[in-house]
Amino acid sequence: MRFRLLVLVGSILLAAVFLAGPTASAQRGGMFQGSADDPAIKYSSGPLNNVVDSLNSRLDSGAARLSFLGRSGYLRSVLEALDVSIDTQMLVFSPTSLQAPFIKESNPRALFFNDRVQVGWVRDRDLLEIAAQDSRQGIVFYTLTQEPTASPRFKRMTACLGCHMTGDTLGIPGLLMFSTTPSSARSFGRSRFTDHRIPVENRFGGWFVTGTRGPAAHKGNAVTVLDGNPSHQLTSTTGLYDAHGYLSSSSDIAGLMVFSHQVHMTNLLIRAGWEARAVDPEFHPNAPRGNDDLIAAMLHGIAGEVVDYLLFIDEAPLGAPIRGRSGFAERFQATGPHGKAGRSLRSLDLDRRLMRYPCSYLIYSPMFDALPPGVKDPIYERMWEVLSGKERGERYQSALTLADRQAIVEILRDTKPDLPAYFTPVVN
Repeated sequence: MRFRLLVLVGSILLAAVFLAGPTASAQRGGMFQGSADDPAIKYSSGPLNNVVDSLNSRLDSGAARLSFLGRSGYLRSVLEALDVSIDTQMLVFSPTSLQAPFIKESNPRALFFNDRVQVGWVRDRDLLEIAAQDSRQGIVFYTLTQEPTASPRFKRMTACLGCHMTGDTLGIPGLLMFSTTPSSARSFGRSRFTDHRIPVENRFGGWFVTGTRGPAAHKGNAVTVLDGNPSHQLTSTTGLYDAHGYLSSSSDIAGLMVFSHQVHMTNLLIRAGWEARAVDPEFHPNAPRGNDDLIAAMLHGIAGEVVDYLLFIDEAPLGAPIRGRSGFAERFQATGPHGKAGRSLRSLDLDRRLMRYPCSYLIYSPMFDALPPGVKDPIYERMWEVLSGKERGERYQSALTLADRQAIVEILRDTKPDLPAYFTPVVN
């Protein structure tokens, strides 16, 4: 019965997305309705494959060590061990997360990220918080006790799911990024989920933001100490709080923009994988048969959601050039992989839109590679419909020029080993 219900819910969501028109198709989309402990998922008990679990193994064997340094504790050492750059630092002062009571303008929470892991640090608190993208399980949460010990080890946490497994994360263990509007001088009111479809002027409430966005505004840097600065634009956070223990004085707008994209892309990929596994008869031998057409329709609908976001179809225009100052943009773009012409899906635009070639770099992620064929095949098929020019809808034509589509396909042909053979050079 549960199997039938999952398929029915999926088909209803599919209808809602495709029958309600362009406005609905630009919204967040459906959410996973099944169980995290489905035999095909086993979120609580299944095997793990993520960078934190790997680091734990290296710590246990003595192949890796962590060093405790002053008020930042294990932070710098953990970032180095997880290959997370300090230039990704983002500073949030709205009171969110597991350690919300200790986060404020004078003690912002520092977040660091790469494609596979996020690290959260609150000065003088007893825990580092880590969210790792597992290739099958979704986001797996860990903490590391912030006190010197001979054998530091990351501990898996499930308390985070109270916030990180909701409608905002599409019903799977996922990532969150909010823009929080103060309701008064001393409290925060409405929080709005943020991704690349939200106008920039509505992003970053509750965050410090360093760098510039031309003459245009955003909701960041709304702190008392900047009341005399009408533009609220910052080159650094120096002087805004006691910097002892912090690794950087930046909260780079380019990094914030990239993370705004990455959060929802990650959640979409996890949801796609979970949905495909939850309807896989291999894991449900006693489930009723005869629903193959409905299952295929559901998975094609989910693939459409993934592809629209993957290709930045509903991205909000920047409205003004964005320039960071931490070196994040330069390092991020150099990471690659690069195609034969030296082009990369990590190339940033930051004048009109986020990416120079609008296709998400998370197409290279272990999460994407681990997608079951039941949903990966429809994703590739829908990508080709859009990139080949077969899709003639106005949203797609206005979002992607012929030059965009040609460049994306050429880069993918050079850099994505499992790309289907039907991705041939685009001519119109």
